Amino acid sequence: MPFQIRSMGIYLVVDTTVGLILMWDKKTSIFIKLSPSFQDQVCGLCGNYDGNGNNDFTTRSQSVVGNVLEFANSWKVSSSCPNANRTQDPCTANPYRKAWAQKQCSIITSEVFAKCHSQVEPNEYYQACVDDACACDTGGDCECFCTAVAAYAQACNELDICISWRTPSICPLFCDYYNPQGECEWHYKPCGMRGLEGKHADLCRSHST
Repeated sequence: MPFQIRSMGIYLVVDTTVGLILMWDKKTSIFIKLSPSFQDQVCGLCGNYDGNGNNDFTTRSQSVVGNVLEFANSWKVSSSCPNANRTQDPCTANPYRKAWAQKQCSIITSEVFAKCHSQVEPNEYYQACVDDACACDTGGDCECFCTAVAAYAQACNELDICISWRTPSICPLFCDYYNPQGECEWHYKPCGMRGLEGKHADLCRSHST
């Protein structure tokens, strides 16, 4: 499968000639994008790409279930693999992180993202952010938090709602790294360029580009 690797904003992008695109933020998230020709032609853990989110939990036997573990275990590559089991709630397992996680992740439900709330329901993303931030207790805790917020920002960007949410104290992108000494050419642009399917992406951008 021929492919090409390129950078787009904060993402490393793998383009293939068969209509499959992978986007990795070089940290904890990967996005899979398929061309429209794959609609109703795929199945598995990522759904069937039919535009109906209500049947995404379709098992290998084509039953639609509500239990995520039943769904996930049905797609094991080998029946000899052990079933996945429900893990303890991360904030219960690490209670000392709960207050910090809730405070940090509240940016998703705050005025910062207000213009996106009516288009992309924030509570599911907020809860996922809290869970991730509680679970990352062995280093990389800020990366887990930042990735979770970035996922909501990306969902907003998909609907052409650009949110400038990064600050010097909240998940900064240090574009100054690219500046020659004594110059200030490179700056952070939350939606400074269009990339895949015409959508915007985080990036460091020069005034000249």
